[in-house]
Amino acid sequence: MEEEKRRLIMYEKLMAEIDLGIHAIDDSGKTVIYNQKISDIENMNPQEVLHKPVREVFKFNEGQGSTLHRAMTEGYDFRDEKQTYFNNKGVEITTVNNTFPVMHHGEVIGALEVTKDITRLKRLVQENMNNGTRRYRFQDIIGRSEPLEEVIEHAKRATRTNSSVLIVGETGTGKELFAQSIHNESSRSAGPFVSQNCAALPESLIEGILFGTAKGAFTGAENRPGLFEQAEGGTLLLDEMNSLSPDLQSKLLRVIQEKTVRRVGDTKERKIDIRLLATMNEDPVDAITNGRLRKDLYYRLSVVSLFVPPLRERMEDLAPLSEYFISKYNDLFQLEVEGISTEVRKLLASYHWPGNIRELEHVIEGAMNLITEEKYIEFTHLPLQFKRKRPRPPEHNEIFHEEESTPLLKDYLFQQEKTFMQRVLKEHNYRVQETAAAIGISRQSLQYRMKKLGIQKIRE
Repeated sequence: MEEEKRRLIMYEKLMAEIDLGIHAIDDSGKTVIYNQKISDIENMNPQEVLHKPVREVFKFNEGQGSTLHRAMTEGYDFRDEKQTYFNNKGVEITTVNNTFPVMHHGEVIGALEVTKDITRLKRLVQENMNNGTRRYRFQDIIGRSEPLEEVIEHAKRATRTNSSVLIVGETGTGKELFAQSIHNESSRSAGPFVSQNCAALPESLIEGILFGTAKGAFTGAENRPGLFEQAEGGTLLLDEMNSLSPDLQSKLLRVIQEKTVRRVGDTKERKIDIRLLATMNEDPVDAITNGRLRKDLYYRLSVVSLFVPPLRERMEDLAPLSEYFISKYNDLFQLEVEGISTEVRKLLASYHWPGNIRELEHVIEGAMNLITEEKYIEFTHLPLQFKRKRPRPPEHNEIFHEEESTPLLKDYLFQQEKTFMQRVLKEHNYRVQETAAAIGISRQSLQYRMKKLGIQKIRE
């Protein structure tokens, strides 16, 4: 292979894989290099940009021309230059650029720009500033089953203090509703409620979002308060907190202990007055065992622990939840659906709902998308993917007895653990401390597993 062809192949591979936007223009101002990353940042097809004048493709605010053109015409480098402009669809883009004139034999033949996208960071900050507009309270939590009522009662008691609360529950069980209800019925209700899903952010962004940034901390960094400062006087909810890296969990622990926060790149400690709530969608014991949660952070956060039951453990709430979602989508879709058919009701009651309340809502929304003038949701209206799902395993199934199906692994393990725990507890006369020592786990872990498995403590 010719040396020049080999270099071209390597160059094309580099342009495709590098995680920075690369944009270059020639001396006429037309784009000659436009890699995949800059295409993603600017939401532009390369064919819309290549071989066209930059100033005809993009729009710039008055007095803020293209940094590429400035570098070419002025002959200067521009380092860490923040730029806000608009693509050909009118979408605002904010980037931080390093831009250089390209010289050949002492003449400027074009300009090259290396771009870092901060549009997403700006949007995340703005979304977090707006999160406090939602106002859920305990009366907005639908259902009156015994497991749900118990958690609501414990959550109401937690509104009287400023202690940290850890809310544990499977995906789709409504953990944020409990968090907002605690905030809105506490003495901090007049303050902000700031929420952040920790799993939705890359490692490179989340530290700055949580703790804030000081100008010059990294390329494009400005003096900006983090979520802890934004939540001053109110409540900060860290959703899926166990997705944070161990290093960030360590920094989070320091903030909780010292009640001060230091912005990234800063030396100043700032006092904070917030209440911290956190959610997890897995067993804390499993998260600690597998290294996804620091034990010392868990003890700090779980001053109050709430375990939100999955839908399969509160099936009495299936009917009122269904009625609520039907009413919601009647309004949205301008329909007059009165309910669900007997066949569908039995099918819903026989299902184990791994996606919990969120999955139920999606099923009803999907069904109502297929309704025209019918008054009831029938089997034919159910989404195809739901029709194919098997009913709950036999130990949970009170309706389908004609044919026993193979239980799902999750349900099988659940039942096996429950049988084992009941046997060992009985052997030790339901003495929790003694039973925990016998099977090699802590008292707290045993109490959590008893609650998770639905085992009542008969006596201590």
